Amino acid sequence: MKADFKVNINDVIGKIDPRMWGSLVEQLGRGVYTGIYQPNHPTADENGCRQDVIAAIKELNVPVIRYPGGNFVSGYNWEDGVGPQDKRPVRLDLAWKTIENNQFGLHEFMNWAQKINANADMAINLGTRGIDAARNLVEYCNFPKGTYWSDLRIKNGQTEPFNIKLWSLGNEMDGDWQIGHKTAEEYGRLAHETAKAMKIVDPSIELIACGSSSHTMATFGKWEETVLDHVYDDVNYLSLHQYYDNNEHNIKKFLGFSVDLDNFINDVVAICDAVKARKHKNKTMYLAMDEWNVWYHSKDADAKADPWQIAPHLLEDHYNFADALVVGAMAMVLINHADRVKIGCLAQLVNVIAPIMTNTEGEPSVWLQSIFYPFMQVSNYAQGEALKVEANCKSYTVENITVPYISSSAVYNSDKNELVLFIENKSDQESQFNYELTSCTDVSLVDATQFCGYDLKQTNEDQTMQLERLSKINVAANSIAGKLGPYSWNMIRLSANVK
Repeated sequence: MKADFKVNINDVIGKIDPRMWGSLVEQLGRGVYTGIYQPNHPTADENGCRQDVIAAIKELNVPVIRYPGGNFVSGYNWEDGVGPQDKRPVRLDLAWKTIENNQFGLHEFMNWAQKINANADMAINLGTRGIDAARNLVEYCNFPKGTYWSDLRIKNGQTEPFNIKLWSLGNEMDGDWQIGHKTAEEYGRLAHETAKAMKIVDPSIELIACGSSSHTMATFGKWEETVLDHVYDDVNYLSLHQYYDNNEHNIKKFLGFSVDLDNFINDVVAICDAVKARKHKNKTMYLAMDEWNVWYHSKDADAKADPWQIAPHLLEDHYNFADALVVGAMAMVLINHADRVKIGCLAQLVNVIAPIMTNTEGEPSVWLQSIFYPFMQVSNYAQGEALKVEANCKSYTVENITVPYISSSAVYNSDKNELVLFIENKSDQESQFNYELTSCTDVSLVDATQFCGYDLKQTNEDQTMQLERLSKINVAANSIAGKLGPYSWNMIRLSANVK
């Protein structure tokens, strides 16, 4: 097996928005309670946040966190999560059939986000609520002082505004599972009026409108078109969500889902551009891939869970090595769409379909899942400009989708004069690769790692998985060649100057 690639350092797809590598924290399962927040834990800080978890999150370098959901937000009253903790109400969370005690709310989240160096993508409830609650929340968060809601924020201990600049207009409103599910017409109209009110309070904010929860939705396409008819002038981004599973136990199909994701993004871009043309707009609609991951391992257990618990074990997928390969391939698709996809949120961050897991007591207190490693590498090193990659490689076909055995993406960081190549081998054979590099000089190897050698079904509870040195590699003036292990995720960092 061999793959030949051509990379021209001046052939740019688009600048990668740092927010591409964000995540999601939802008031769901153990995502918050005993995840990021556990006041009785030995590592808890003065605000009850686990410092061992903060340290692990900092390795991921996530710049934005979508909060508080997710399905949870469609039945959430944000006022329940502010003020003295001992006076906050205990509520039923209908989305996940759990008990929410509201001990972790807006102030706790913003304080924690500051500690991990992340900004907020604040989701508002457009399921059971709407315009009034949304504009009040913006006033509470962003207005300096002198009004009811801004003064209440000050009374609750936050003198300066939170200054939240990114807001999501609801969550998956196209789905019948959503509390307050709406038709595209209903949602589009409400989103428009809500956006209008929010921007009167703070004209500087950016907004994300709900696109389709999946391209398999019966309303896909028509939903986007109808919603954009209402909100094209109001919002900056349209969301899309995608999860993949291996329920069919077909490894070739599973590893090839990245091609399906690529097609999904292309379709949404085409719809956005068609609306732009029809409405005679100059504005380009960008995308927020604000939920993406692998999700399937925990669904049988979740179906048997007793309802109405506080912080139950829900959606706690234990990811295997094959899942890491799929996450890596999905991340490369996002890189290759950097011209239009500007925001991304790996869903989720801790315990709930997450790269980071916690134990409430004992060791290890925190453990890293297989998917942690490819996501950590793209979040730290896929910074700069995404480059076009011409590929010549053998492929396979599964269910009429053609999947290259070896895929790649490339990023140039001009601040560091660094060219980063991500390359994944989806075959069960050791494979050769060669890159022809043009428009660059002074090429030298900085680092090369591989994530391979594990059984596809192996998980990482014992913390034996790790990145290793990719040693079978040769770097010349304008080329780089080497061998990839079977079923492997690889990253090559090169020092290079633009010619």
